[in-house]
Amino acid sequence: MDHSVAEALFSFSQRYLAAWQAAGYALPQDDQLSGYASPCVVRDSGQDVSWQPIVREASADFSNVEAGIELQLDSSITQFYGSQYAADMSATFGDIELLLLQVWSDEDLPQLQENILGHLVMQRQLKLKPTVFIGALATEQQLISVCNLTGEVLLETLGQAGERQVLADNLTAFLDALTPVVVEGQ
Repeated sequence: MDHSVAEALFSFSQRYLAAWQAAGYALPQDDQLSGYASPCVVRDSGQDVSWQPIVREASADFSNVEAGIELQLDSSITQFYGSQYAADMSATFGDIELLLLQVWSDEDLPQLQENILGHLVMQRQLKLKPTVFIGALATEQQLISVCNLTGEVLLETLGQAGERQVLADNLTAFLDALTPVVVEGQ
């Protein structure tokens, strides 16, 4: 039986927690999020935050993005960003090191939505197939994205050419194949 993107994301989040625990931590820690409120925060020392992923009670609404670009987002994208609160999580997909982007809080969501809308507008201007980013790489010219037309997960190189390599047939398969990486101080 196929499972949903939300279930695959939750499963990866649990593997991420287990990786931190195996590395000797009770919970993931992040020194960039101290002072930023989130349902995820378990402890904020003023220096760093210990956190855990929290399943959202109601899925986040992306109708403002869809109306702004006059395009319906693939349901895998709205499930991915709308199903839980978490900090960004480091992972590998094969030999690709990435940061899986997440929504930290309801206050974080509007900025993410503006960034998605800006990305889609840029792609429309360049006459590229629409994608929505879900992961960042060390190089600012590449990102992990979901093709809004096919649901495929892509390694995308930004720019006029719009170079894209298919990594997985869908977001569920991509999330299932991720290996968590513990990065202290993330």
